[in-house]
Amino acid sequence: MLGQVLGGTVRDLRRLSGGASRITSAFEFVAGEGSVRPLILQQERGDGVGQSGRVHVEAALLRAARAVGVPVPEVVVAGERAGLDRGWLVVERLDGETIPRKILRDRQWAAARSALTGQCAQALAAIHTIDPDAIEGLAPHDPLRDPLPFLDALGEVRPALELGVRWLEANRPPPDRRVTVHGDFRNGNLLVGPEGLRAVLDWELAHAGDPAEDIGWLCARAWRFGGPGRVGGFGDLSEFLESYRAAGGVEIDPVRVVWWEAYAAIKWAVICALQASAHLSGATRSVELAAIGRRVCESEWDLFVLLGVVPHVTAPGPFVEAASPSVPLSPFGRPTASELVDAVSEYLERGVMGKTEGGTRFEARVARNVLQVVSRQLDLGAVIAAAHVGRLARLGFSDDGDLASAIRSGEFDDDWHEVGVALATSARDQLVVANPSYLDDAGG
Repeated sequence: MLGQVLGGTVRDLRRLSGGASRITSAFEFVAGEGSVRPLILQQERGDGVGQSGRVHVEAALLRAARAVGVPVPEVVVAGERAGLDRGWLVVERLDGETIPRKILRDRQWAAARSALTGQCAQALAAIHTIDPDAIEGLAPHDPLRDPLPFLDALGEVRPALELGVRWLEANRPPPDRRVTVHGDFRNGNLLVGPEGLRAVLDWELAHAGDPAEDIGWLCARAWRFGGPGRVGGFGDLSEFLESYRAAGGVEIDPVRVVWWEAYAAIKWAVICALQASAHLSGATRSVELAAIGRRVCESEWDLFVLLGVVPHVTAPGPFVEAASPSVPLSPFGRPTASELVDAVSEYLERGVMGKTEGGTRFEARVARNVLQVVSRQLDLGAVIAAAHVGRLARLGFSDDGDLASAIRSGEFDDDWHEVGVALATSARDQLVVANPSYLDDAGG
């Protein structure tokens, strides 16, 4: 059907790895005269993970961005035609790298890393010149409208995020001018060549808002991928803001960026919960989406780093001494549950990851990581849970739901430090199971 829509022949259609909010595929389009053009197809999932009905908005944004000098792929066609269910968008396929860890670490991208700070600043300054009223369907977005209602709809109880939203409300900066905001401008959505930025990708979260939102999102630790730079893992914030001003952007107070970084931590946590819900509901069974659900604690930890709580909770927790307690052998004998998990993990690493590539290799790596999470939880989960219950009791609460309700009602607005330390400690303990390497550099 795609070939009929485009008026030619589609060949070598293959789904690309990643793409938690959109289904992204690459293919070659052969026109009637025999010319071959490499293209990208993006389709809405239709499972509630990403926004739907936005392809025409995204196409208009790409055209407007291209007109003001932002490097973006050319739009070929977009719409909803018979045979292609849900919204879809076809754009040109450009050469380059999008994998952040390669861009941030491999020697071949060293020159690109040096150029990216200024290039990203220039691209954002240009994006922010696009009149949001000129893009039909590009509605303004209140950043504090969604987090808690989304959690409520999912049935998720996260006291740390409740506290974060209260902090955001109490410290919200005064309104700035309203501009077109990309909404997901970050490492991973930047196509990079040896010379630097080649294209800004994935515009489905664009909206009208504060220009500092894009900068805070780019600075969020989740998008540094272990890189040393505060800006996307590759750049310095002062240099970025100066380049942004030089390219025509307005003056942005670094304090304002910190508020948007805190917002980004909460937003990403909620997105992780939403993506995991697509798996849990059965709408899209995916080991990748399931694994993302365990990343919420990363964002909670990042939030407490930004709020200055983390230095008080970096000492090892009580579970360390109790790790791998000596217990009688279960009636199941050996191999134990942990040993079985280790065996499957080793198989995935040696038998699958070592012999495959592309999407299969990526999913095998995710599955291996999930099994390692399960193994750590089998060893430490009971002790961590007991420590968490003890902290709740000292605060005067029996469970997370009661604490979350108290935070939402404003009970801790005048003095949230004690509850902040308790919740930061819980986030750290969760990370010991979910991703212990995340704690290696608390400042990110």
